[in-house]
Amino acid sequence: QVQLVESGGGLVQAGGSLRLSCAASGRTFSSYAMGWFRQAPGKERKFVAAISSSGDRTYGPDSVKGRFTISRDNAKNTVYLQMNTLKPDDTAVYYCAARDGTYYRTEVRSYDYWGQGTQVTVSS
Repeated sequence: QVQLVESGGGLVQAGGSLRLSCAASGRTFSSYAMGWFRQAPGKERKFVAAISSSGDRTYGPDSVKGRFTISRDNAKNTVYLQMNTLKPDDTAVYYCAARDGTYYRTEVRSYDYWGQGTQVTVSS
């Protein structure tokens, strides 16, 4: 069992930056691939970024490439999402998720554990 707690969300103006953190507790953090997803009101949950269990590989969709960076510190049991050049369309609740295994996936259904989410609001 893994417990995930996100933090770092808030209100920011367009063009600004935020760094989200996700602290994990429970079983060995370094054995889990991690992902970030987001969900806007009335829309489905979507993939934002993912990182392998060791941190040597990351992936993100074109919509966030060059703006969002995922990283992890296995010694601190924490995964991060650095978000730069934020846009109003980035407004959503952001969730971190853990998947038992080395390799990341992009599908919601591939992840075993989820945090409660943190709200990110980008004003124009």
